[in-house]
Amino acid sequence: MDKINILVLGNGGREHAFCWKLAKSQLTNQLFIAPGNGGTEDLAINLDIGVNDFESIKKAVLLNQIKLVVVGPEDPLVNGLHDFFLSDQALKDIPVIGPKKMGARLEGSKEFAKMFMQRHEIPTAQYGSFTAENIVQGYAFLDQMKSPYVLKADGLAAGKGVLIIDDLKQAKTELTKMLLDQKFGVASSKVVIEEFLTGIEISCFVLTDGEAHLTFPTAKDYKRIGEGDKGLNTGGMGAISPVPFMDDQFNKKIQDRIVKPTIKGLLEDNIPYLGFLFIGLIKVGEEPYVIEYNVRMGDPETQVVLPRIKNDFVELLLATAEGRLSQIEIEIDDLSVTTVVAVSGGYPQEYQKGKKITGLEKVKGSIVFHAGTTLKEGKIVTNGGRVLAVTSYGEGHESALKQSYGQIEKINFEGINFRKDIGFDL
Repeated sequence: MDKINILVLGNGGREHAFCWKLAKSQLTNQLFIAPGNGGTEDLAINLDIGVNDFESIKKAVLLNQIKLVVVGPEDPLVNGLHDFFLSDQALKDIPVIGPKKMGARLEGSKEFAKMFMQRHEIPTAQYGSFTAENIVQGYAFLDQMKSPYVLKADGLAAGKGVLIIDDLKQAKTELTKMLLDQKFGVASSKVVIEEFLTGIEISCFVLTDGEAHLTFPTAKDYKRIGEGDKGLNTGGMGAISPVPFMDDQFNKKIQDRIVKPTIKGLLEDNIPYLGFLFIGLIKVGEEPYVIEYNVRMGDPETQVVLPRIKNDFVELLLATAEGRLSQIEIEIDDLSVTTVVAVSGGYPQEYQKGKKITGLEKVKGSIVFHAGTTLKEGKIVTNGGRVLAVTSYGEGHESALKQSYGQIEKINFEGINFRKDIGFDL
């Protein structure tokens, strides 16, 4: 097989991890990333192109003779990037890893996802969906629910569109803000109200060519900014793989009740789906339920999942694009992998950018995946809320965490903040 040029779309830790994995492949000739970050520069050529600028992406793909496009974030998929490629004479034969617009609705619309799960009898929380027109029914629906109340903006709200509220009066006020005052813009012109499920959340990742699928290692991530899972939700403060309490029996339930019916359901509904599928699960007692679907890999879970996959990553993605995933067996490392995320002071609220990062060269035996970083006058500086993640291997999650924490201490920037208790609940 000839070596190929590959383009990754995105600029976060997930995309840096993609580049890291793709760079190890025997099949990679040259790597490009648009727009990339301060860390991807070491592995790929950063292109100053936004992920939704389809015309500029087309120019870059043709100019650089790209033969595979790997999409990191959900936005371009929901906006139809894959469809754009297929409808263009010059691009239609270049494989895109990521579903078409129709499949991307699993993440693009909470209501679409809930209806899909209901149709295919995939276990999930009870729900109702409401717009400004029937907000009164929304209030009535809340009246018959038990506290806490879960309100989800139907559309994409950059991970911020989910509210969990204990007080009924406050839940009604927030529903009003979402539907009538457009609290999350057009994303909350429809709101899904859901029963609250109590349990432990788990991230499950699947790669599918539309018929066959491979299940990647599961992971657990930590979303809250504060220790003991307190405080505001973030994009993720750390992650662990494998999840220690997951046994064969529970994994079998996930496969039989959730993963297989999901892939089968996509086929039955004539929804073509090619690429990654993230299934956000919650373990309630001994039963798995689906919280949400994402049409991409998770972040920061990618930083602990990809290091455990032994297969050649390009080979996996080409097999996906060519519909021959059924011929591939996934090989998974038995070692534990953990990642700890360092964020800007003030995140997930107001924070400053442009802070100089020091100590990166002192990190030994761990991988630093950059997220919100950029190069400024040859120096790496902060450029986002989640700045970087320190990923480590270990015989178990305790030893991997010890390594990650030992190395993250060597890194510094003004206002650096990270949780000291990742894995506290295991």
